[in-house]
Amino acid sequence: MIIPDDDKKKADPATEPLIGSSSHVQVPEEAPPPSFQESLAAGAGPSTAVKNPYSYYNGNLADSDVFVPPGGEEPPPFTPYQAEFFVSGDSIISHDKHLNEDGEALYRFLLSHAETPPTFYVHLRGVHTESRTRMVSRRVNDGQYRTHHEHYTENIVDFDFPIDIGQHISSGPVHWSVPDEEPAYRGKMYREVETGEFAHAGDLEGIVQQRERRHASRTQVKMGKARRQERRDRGLPPWASLECESGPGHTGADVQHTRVLKSSQTLRQWADEYCASDKLLKEFTYENVVYGWHLVNLQLAIEAAIKSTYYTGKLTVEFKSSNSKICVRPDSQFSRMLSNKWIKLVLILLFIYPFIYLYKRFGRRGGGRWEVCGGAYALKSWRLVDPSSEPPPPFPGTAASDSRVVYTRTGTARIVGLREGEWFQQWEKTIRRAVTGRLKSTVPLKEPDETTSAAMMLDGYRPHGQF
Repeated sequence: MIIPDDDKKKADPATEPLIGSSSHVQVPEEAPPPSFQESLAAGAGPSTAVKNPYSYYNGNLADSDVFVPPGGEEPPPFTPYQAEFFVSGDSIISHDKHLNEDGEALYRFLLSHAETPPTFYVHLRGVHTESRTRMVSRRVNDGQYRTHHEHYTENIVDFDFPIDIGQHISSGPVHWSVPDEEPAYRGKMYREVETGEFAHAGDLEGIVQQRERRHASRTQVKMGKARRQERRDRGLPPWASLECESGPGHTGADVQHTRVLKSSQTLRQWADEYCASDKLLKEFTYENVVYGWHLVNLQLAIEAAIKSTYYTGKLTVEFKSSNSKICVRPDSQFSRMLSNKWIKLVLILLFIYPFIYLYKRFGRRGGGRWEVCGGAYALKSWRLVDPSSEPPPPFPGTAASDSRVVYTRTGTARIVGLREGEWFQQWEKTIRRAVTGRLKSTVPLKEPDETTSAAMMLDGYRPHGQF
């Protein structure tokens, strides 16, 4: 493009070189910057931006002068992969194809669903039997009907209601894995233990390095089940070692900060191993566990409170949970059929399911189970505090004036969450009232009965638990 001579002469004075000394040059007086109202009046709108897209005001690019080319909109925000799933019983089940092929997707799927704690409640039920008599007419040999009395027993439900405990979960999840010496399902249809040796030498990139495993004996399986049940009854976390907790001076704070991933493989490596398997009826299970309360002692306290109402029927106190398992299974029509409990029941009644189990147990590409990890949620936990703020006593295990503080070998620990004794103190009167009132409900109770306002007005009255 040819530039006319007139435009060359009209150069910008600010870019002209200074000639001579500064005393002979007259610098024009700098004008103050325009106000905001003057800038708006100047018409700095879209039309101005198109004419001069790179114009600057006071050294900065004006908001109205930003040029957006066609198709240059900002990309949508990143969204994680949403796998399809459904809830069946106390399990979250998914047959998503991507979760069976990508270990990272399976790992993220487990972590995302583990953020929601399971529902945990105690179910109270009382039943007694009554003998009743009814008139029954039966046909005898001569063709005549004769009526006689028949005695029978009938179960009468006195009370049946649950109480929500999961609302008091104070922390979690803590992702844990089973120890190598613990019998567990590690890809086969029977429980195995790790030997600590590798089956194949070398570590190829992108391939899971397989470890040698040994079939667990019946004695090991039986002892493993007993240890898991004892941990649950005593409110211990799934990674706690019972052998180390039987010594004197033990408190829950001693096992709260121990290593929780006791397996030789990480959770991500277990997910990669599952996805690399070619089994047709494989299954990966992630179990959510609620711990922290001594459930046996709490059960005995609840039974004693009910019996104090002179109840003599058959009493049942059970701790249950729902949405406690996350199961991932292959994306096939046959696998989806087995996930349907009604179809599975029909297969059992027709004696077809035993043959399916034999194929899963002995077939080369039959079935495989992975039950090696999970998430732990604490109702009551111990948190180490700064020892400078609370000096330790002469002997470990001595309680301080604050009942929620205990001194252990590892330092000062403070209880976080609601203790089972505090919970029972709040609910004891409500449990007795519900039993005597023959309460029957399928909706878990969430709030205990409160002290009446009339009782609070009495001189000398103290609410239950205050001294």
